[in-house]
Amino acid sequence: MKRLHNLFLVFLLFGCSQDFSEENQAEIVATGLEAPWSITSDGNKIFISERAGTITSVDKDGSTKREAVRLSKPLSTVAEAGLLGFILSPDFESSHLAYAFYTADLDGAPSSRIVTLSYDGAMWNEQDVLLDGIESGPVHHGGRLAISPDGILFATVGDGAKPETAQHPSAYNGKILERQPDGSFRIFSLGHRNPQGLAWDKKGTLYSSEHGPSANDEINLIQEGFNYGWPLIEGAETATGLQPPLLTSGSDETWAPSGMTFHQNLLYVATLRGEKILVIDLEKEEIVHSIEGYGRIRDIYSDGEYLYFITNNTDGRGNPKQDDDKLYRFKPD
Repeated sequence: MKRLHNLFLVFLLFGCSQDFSEENQAEIVATGLEAPWSITSDGNKIFISERAGTITSVDKDGSTKREAVRLSKPLSTVAEAGLLGFILSPDFESSHLAYAFYTADLDGAPSSRIVTLSYDGAMWNEQDVLLDGIESGPVHHGGRLAISPDGILFATVGDGAKPETAQHPSAYNGKILERQPDGSFRIFSLGHRNPQGLAWDKKGTLYSSEHGPSANDEINLIQEGFNYGWPLIEGAETATGLQPPLLTSGSDETWAPSGMTFHQNLLYVATLRGEKILVIDLEKEEIVHSIEGYGRIRDIYSDGEYLYFITNNTDGRGNPKQDDDKLYRFKPD
C-alpha cells in the first residue's frame, strides 16, 4: 500500500488548498453555539452536542433551541471534557433514544461513560448507563460515537494522557470500542492516542482520525484486532506487528483531526489546530483539497446533498476575536 510521507503531504496541503469564493462559500445555518462537539440529524432537525451539557436543535428554517440534558453525574471541568459524542439511535423515530459519551467528575477525577438519553421533544434525560468507569486524565478523552452501516454502536476512547494504557489489553483507554449484541463493549482496535473521528465508506470499511503528539496526526484504516502502535510508534514509523497510518501530517505539521464523514466517495475530515477541512481521495490515498477560512472545525456531517460543519473557536483554544461558534453548510462542486 502506498504511503504518503511528510514532504509529499506538505505539497498536497499547500498546493491544493481551496478557499471558498464569495460565489461558493459556506452558508451560515446557525450561530451562538457554545463549544459544540457532535452533529447528528433525524432528517428533520439537526442536533448538536455542546461540552457544557446541552443539545442545540436546529430546524430546517434555521431556528435554534438550546435543550437541557439531565445527566446522573456532574460533568468534569478538566480540559477537553464534558458532553462529547452524541448520536441518534437508528430507531430514534419510534424510540426517541440517543447515545451520548460524557466525561463525568467523580470526586474530582475525570471518568468517561456511555449512556442512552431519552428525548421528550424539549429535554434529554439520561436513561441507561451502557459503559461506566473509564478512567481518564487531564486531556485525551476521545469521545466520538458512530453507528456502523449495520447499526452497531462504536466509540473512541483516548489514552487519558497515560500513553501506556493504549497498549494494555484490558483497559479501554486508547481503544476503539464496539458494542456487542448483549449490550457489553469489546475492544475493536488498540494503540490509539486520542481518536476523535469515525466513518465508514460505501464498502463498509472503517476509518478513524487521531491526534498525534503535537504533530504526526493520523488517518487510519481500522481493522478488527489490529494494533495501531501508540506509544510505541507514531506518524510514519513502522514496527513488526504494529499498523502505520494510511495518512499522516508528518512531524512538521499539526492537524488535530476530529469528526469525519464520507460524501460522494470522498472523506471529509474536520481539523482543529489545522483550521481546515481535509478532503481525501482514499483510492489515491491523497489529500486533494483543503477548505479553510473558518477557524477551528470540530465535526462534519453529510445528509447526502449538503455537508454541515461546526466551528470550535469558543473552547478557550480558538481565535479570541470569535465570540460564538456556528453551524455552516455547503454543497461541494
